[in-house]
Amino acid sequence: MYDRSVLRAVLIVSTMGSFLTPFIGSMVNLAIPQIGSEFGADAILLGWIPTVYLLASAMFLIPIGKMADIYGRRKIFTIGILIIGLTAFLAPFSPSIMVLIGIRALQGIGSACIFGTSVAILTSAYPKEERGRALGINVTGVYAGLSLGPVIGGVLTHYLGWQSIFFALVPLCMIVLVMVHRYLDEDWRDPKAPPFDLAGAGMYAGMIFLGIYGITSITSMKGVISLISALILLPIFIEYQRRTAFPVFDIRIFIRNRVFAFSNIAALINYSATFAIAFLLSLYLQVVKGIDPQSAGLILVSQPLMQVLFSSWAGRLSDRIDPKYVASVGMGLNAVGLLILATITAGTTIPTIILALLFLGFGFALFSSPNTNAVMGSVQSSEYGVASGTVATMRQLGMVLSMGITLFLFTIFIGSMEIGPGQAADFIAAQRMAFLIYMGLCSIGVIISLVRGERE
Repeated sequence: MYDRSVLRAVLIVSTMGSFLTPFIGSMVNLAIPQIGSEFGADAILLGWIPTVYLLASAMFLIPIGKMADIYGRRKIFTIGILIIGLTAFLAPFSPSIMVLIGIRALQGIGSACIFGTSVAILTSAYPKEERGRALGINVTGVYAGLSLGPVIGGVLTHYLGWQSIFFALVPLCMIVLVMVHRYLDEDWRDPKAPPFDLAGAGMYAGMIFLGIYGITSITSMKGVISLISALILLPIFIEYQRRTAFPVFDIRIFIRNRVFAFSNIAALINYSATFAIAFLLSLYLQVVKGIDPQSAGLILVSQPLMQVLFSSWAGRLSDRIDPKYVASVGMGLNAVGLLILATITAGTTIPTIILALLFLGFGFALFSSPNTNAVMGSVQSSEYGVASGTVATMRQLGMVLSMGITLFLFTIFIGSMEIGPGQAADFIAAQRMAFLIYMGLCSIGVIISLVRGERE
């Protein structure tokens, strides 16, 4: 049991760490057209700038969550902040688009260290009756990053160039490191934690890489081979995890814990249906509508602003009402927002786009923190690191799948061409199809969310 000052310090540091990774992600979306112009990159390569970041995170979240349980959640969290700060400093000096994509992959590993520990630290420190409120505030920090990212990213890109968005992260990382060193003494590790399953971790990372690369490159022979390899590796990995004494990812938790399983599936579906929205609309507003990055950022901020305003309230609500009902309503609102976006054309008015983003922002606020509360409340304290890593992995995998669907549609409708006004009609066709697919996913997600079972 911790005193109130320690709890406040834990909440502030964890929330600041959670703020950093979406902050840079949403800033980068606004800079993608400028990055493409500087490096002469086509639509597929530009799509890999956000995708590789998410792919690297998804590959390492579960192993890093397990390592955090063994070696200390504070220690792994600190390593993540260091990686983000260092790569943010190096990114502006990238001599080519491929180097920048490589640096973004390293940033993904750093974000895995943060995503895989911040929720586990909060859950370890806070009593169960206050956990929903704390998680709601933490999620508010995530959405504050998403809110400020487009605004600050748009301004910085417009006036100082895309390099400035990375430099802006460095002092923020330094502030978090100072706070961790000064205020957090507890390392939050399990003294009875089993040894780390290195073979399982390597198999898991390889399976995720092959699967996601296969999905995003499915139109090529290499993509098909990668996807088939991942499907072959999946049952081998499951059987190995079932037989090993100390698995990196205990598959059995999905079998014996219905709430945990269905809550994670709901998270996977929700993020698969929503993450690419900012990427698509950033291109739509700047390429099709001819709006500058600063103004585009101000339009896109309407969605995460709703998430900031209502996430904490939704977290508190899930302490009183079963999270599955709150989360299901949220996913339903997401479907409504996506239906509106599926109707946009080159002549669609900005207020219509903002209306759709408001639906999505409120829906996401109702879904995210209650769903996380359901996941973390369904496991024992010794499983907090793995549970935190699992729900974060579902989020990252969902984001990668969202971008994978988008890249696949770009390949079909646009091909390997730079996106400019000449490709506006093809881009809008690809975007419309993407939003229809995402709306269908959300409709399925509502059902999954409702049948997850009652919390204990």
